[in-house]
Amino acid sequence: MTITRFAFPTPIHFGAGARRLVAGHLNEAGLRRPLIVTDRGLAALPVLAEFRSHLDGLTVAVFDGVHGNPTARQVMAGAAAFRAHEADCVIGFGGGAALDVAKVVGLMAVHEGDVIEYVWDHPQVRPIVHPLPHFVALPTTSGTGSEVGRSAVVAENDSHVKRAVFSAHLLARAVFADPELTLALPPAITAATGIDALTHNIESYLSPAYHPLCDGIALEGLRIGARALARAVSDPGDLAARGDMMMASMMGAIAFQKDLGSVHACAHALGAVADLHHGLANALMIDTVLAWNHDAVPRRFDELAHAAGLTGGGAAFVPWLRGLKSAIGIRGGLAAHGVQAGQMSRLVELASRDFAGATNPRPAGPADYERLFREAM
Repeated sequence: MTITRFAFPTPIHFGAGARRLVAGHLNEAGLRRPLIVTDRGLAALPVLAEFRSHLDGLTVAVFDGVHGNPTARQVMAGAAAFRAHEADCVIGFGGGAALDVAKVVGLMAVHEGDVIEYVWDHPQVRPIVHPLPHFVALPTTSGTGSEVGRSAVVAENDSHVKRAVFSAHLLARAVFADPELTLALPPAITAATGIDALTHNIESYLSPAYHPLCDGIALEGLRIGARALARAVSDPGDLAARGDMMMASMMGAIAFQKDLGSVHACAHALGAVADLHHGLANALMIDTVLAWNHDAVPRRFDELAHAAGLTGGGAAFVPWLRGLKSAIGIRGGLAAHGVQAGQMSRLVELASRDFAGATNPRPAGPADYERLFREAM
């Protein structure tokens, strides 16, 4: 696989072996003391040790305090680790959670207060006034596309409600998108993160916001991901499929600058209340929500079906998604994955006020969210 370079707007080094270019990039920038931000699971695996072997000549420290749906407390601990190491840059290494934390570790390393005070809808939101440390991102999953995003999602410490910091200041200075880093992903994680990538492309395209650039990216991202996801799950060593999923993931994250919808509103609530993996939460809700959305934007569903290579128009799209979920091992409803009926009122409350639902193609209120959650149980 040839490494190509392009920017949209982040400079991206894409291809097998791109991870080996990080040290040279940092050296060229005069940086010598990176802090790697990653999660507990990855820190114990050979993939991180192998990556560190390409950082000879640099004084490296690792913050591996990211776990679950990351909280503000984890971010503040990472910022303390940055200062303790006297770091001069941040390397985000991991899935969406680790990359989101890495972005705001850099923010909080040079700003006062708590990270929650920087979320976009805080009543007294603090401005970003200082230059952030140099940040580079290496995704090890193909789902969130956080490596190319300008947002970071972090949960409140006690309520676990997900909040978002939005700023172009959070963009990585460079992305090293190396599909070899995803070859060891278990099929279940490949499946859940892959559906997350598809969801970003799909919901962005269905959003009523005006952004033709994102629409085109979303459709192509869906086309690439639709042909590759089942292959990546069934044959983990298929590097071409892994590369396609990594590209589809980045395209979805670029596209959802346009906005998302009620699948994500439900998924955010499920993460906060039931601690479900974000990709899995999207997968468990996507067909139920999209079936409900179909009649609001039928022509858009026709385009989605065409991009996915389906015959039968938009009416074939949700059945195809259900078949894809089954083929990659995502089966059962919310209850089968630990969601309890007693959590319904809290799920409805959080989904109803989640920022993502504001641009769903069909307006959704509390009664609608309760119906959707119950259908997905």
